[in-house]
Amino acid sequence: MTGTDTQTKLVSWNVNGLRANLKKGFLDHFTRLDADIFLLQEIKLQAGQIDLDLPGYHQSWSYASKKGYSGTAVFSREKPLQIVRQVAESVQTSDLDSEGRITACEFADFWLVNVYAPNIQPELARKDFRMRWEDAFRSFVTRLDAQKPVIIGGDLNVAHGEIDLARPRQNRGKPGFSDEERGKMTELLAAGFADPLRERNPDTPGLYSWWSYRANARANNVGWRIDYFLCSRRLMPAVLDTPLYPEVFGSDHCPVGLLVQSAPFAYASAPQRTL
Repeated sequence: MTGTDTQTKLVSWNVNGLRANLKKGFLDHFTRLDADIFLLQEIKLQAGQIDLDLPGYHQSWSYASKKGYSGTAVFSREKPLQIVRQVAESVQTSDLDSEGRITACEFADFWLVNVYAPNIQPELARKDFRMRWEDAFRSFVTRLDAQKPVIIGGDLNVAHGEIDLARPRQNRGKPGFSDEERGKMTELLAAGFADPLRERNPDTPGLYSWWSYRANARANNVGWRIDYFLCSRRLMPAVLDTPLYPEVFGSDHCPVGLLVQSAPFAYASAPQRTL
């Protein structure tokens, strides 16, 4: 485990364009949050477009082929053992990996998967792509979980339950709250993963991570929880806290956090299966 001898802090943030966010105080927020592993989504960058000085951190990037679109990054105090940027298992599904939607980093005790799930688009226009991507992603993290425990962090672009958005009735069936997207989230959790924030706060409303820029939604906390940390079910005993950081501005999303016990880590051992 990275971090101190007793705990590791992870923070995830959809920055809605890293270059724009840098002009809105990103480095100050990064320093203040002081995470051992910092996950970014929607960086909207290509290789070489930014020179980010983060002393003490290793930088792992995954870029979309389309300029100014999507992309993910992981900044970690510990150097990953390896980095994976594809969920596809074959050339037939390689189109799923052209948008930089995952940066998966292997560490000694766990896999960290930074994810930016595809938006299903108005009228669910991208439903077929999203459903194929969801199935491939679930298969991918399940394969990793056979090796060692997995922590998933990022923008999953879905409010799973009615408690995860301010106006479920008005948004039922719409992008981010369609039956199809919610069903895929249920399947992911059923594959052996847990949602620590919701399990620790099963009846607490108002725990949102995204707000529309319209109608003072953020000031009135009319939001959605679409940014998550999930973990292998067997890691739940290690979870110490699941903070949200709504006071951090610079994006229409706020950062979300996960604090886990670093050692001992004996409960993290996985059954050995053939991949």
